[in-house]
Amino acid sequence: MSSLPEPVTAGGEDHAVTGVPRPWFAVAVAVLAQTLVLLDNTILNIALDTLADPVRGLGASSAELAWAVASYSLVFAAGGFAGGALADRYGPRRVLIGGLLVLAGSATVAAFSVNATELIVTRAFMGAGGALITPATLAVVSRHPPAAARTRAIAIWASSGGVAVALGPVAGGLLLSHFHWGAIFLLNLPVAAVCLAGVVKLVPELLYAGRRVLDPAGLALSMLGMGSLVYGIIEGGGRPGWTSPLTIVPVLAGVALLVTFVLVQRGRERPGFDVRLFAAPRFSGGTVALLLLFFGLAGQLFYCAFYLQGVRGLSPLAAGAVMTAAAGGIVTGNQLSPAVCKLLTVRWATVAGICVAAATFGAYLFFGPGTPVAWIVLMLLVQGAGIGAVVAPMTAEMMAALPAGHTGAGAAINAATRPVGSTLGVAVLGSILAAGYRTAILPALADLPPSARDRVLDSAESARSVAVVLGRPGLAAAANDAYLHAMSVAAIWTLGLSLAGVLPVIACFRPRK
Repeated sequence: MSSLPEPVTAGGEDHAVTGVPRPWFAVAVAVLAQTLVLLDNTILNIALDTLADPVRGLGASSAELAWAVASYSLVFAAGGFAGGALADRYGPRRVLIGGLLVLAGSATVAAFSVNATELIVTRAFMGAGGALITPATLAVVSRHPPAAARTRAIAIWASSGGVAVALGPVAGGLLLSHFHWGAIFLLNLPVAAVCLAGVVKLVPELLYAGRRVLDPAGLALSMLGMGSLVYGIIEGGGRPGWTSPLTIVPVLAGVALLVTFVLVQRGRERPGFDVRLFAAPRFSGGTVALLLLFFGLAGQLFYCAFYLQGVRGLSPLAAGAVMTAAAGGIVTGNQLSPAVCKLLTVRWATVAGICVAAATFGAYLFFGPGTPVAWIVLMLLVQGAGIGAVVAPMTAEMMAALPAGHTGAGAAINAATRPVGSTLGVAVLGSILAAGYRTAILPALADLPPSARDRVLDSAESARSVAVVLGRPGLAAAANDAYLHAMSVAAIWTLGLSLAGVLPVIACFRPRK
């Protein structure tokens, strides 16, 4: 690798401030900001039913709701590389302040959206704010604490995902019970204000003697490439399907743009984003493993939500309460991971965590209409513990493999694995789920009118609605059976693809000499 900038301790604008007197206060601010970013990615799910209502919400269609959810992750993933480069160029403190301002401002506009299109656009701007915040927060927790405490700091940072998973559905349900739906976005304002005050008071500058030159062309290629790829994946999971030009063209264009980006960056002496960071086996192997893990997690949580609310008949708030078990497990696994790694080594601790999580993904093969809720809670708790045991040590190892001056770029890649993996998981596994449902429900459509048949084919939720209108409880039962069949098929794919994550861990995390 070429020579990379390192922080120095002398005074001056281009120098890092070291010897932070209260590093854990800076970590606390970074963790709170990261929790806010992830909360915005989970809290909307509980409000989708309200937003679809023309009286209580916006009367949004199912496609519009899908894009309201996806636009955040799409821009978050595409903009993460730019956020990391900006953090390296201007320092994580300044980028963190900018990201919080963008997030708070766009959330305010989203709260007062008058139609679904406006909501989709403002959610995209919220994703841009998150793309600035996440790599900056990881750079803070990776560099400010003493070296001996950094693994613990990253474990706490990684726990923010579990906290967000727990708070999102519950906080959203409580707000929707008492206020207008826009309250779920206005929640950002007081939290962002606390974070901004904390950054100003408690987070010092962390700049580098050789501040990296911005590369607008390279950033544009990375953002357009990632955006086009993710867009195509989202379309593939929807009505157009994987063989549609609406899917194939953007996916191929995204791949071509990303390949061009890599070639351009490799040819520069001081690239805006050094793709040679992937030459570090632990960094590249960890990226693949985390991508596959979040692929399985997001896809599984997607069909779990429909299972709990559709097949089991739980309210959104009750379903959210059940799913908080996964969050509790993630936090527990994060905190126990340092001790487990000392006992088993990082390599085998993460392999064990992936295997535990994959086993819980496969547990859906045994779920039916009468499975006790307590078993589901236990499964989600164990699942979260397995995932938590992987994320913290994996992230710490990946960041430790990077030169100090490139923590922002490395943090951007690390952060991008989550939304990219999640988007892939929902798109691919959602497509498998839909295809399995349509195949299984066909025998129940024989004597239905054409308009009702089309609605029943759309989803199990639509089938239950048609069953109520037509007074045919047997159709609702058939929809539940078809969904359970589809969920079993999706669970097999989730199990297999998630287990594939152990291969890069075994290959790349060999003991250091």
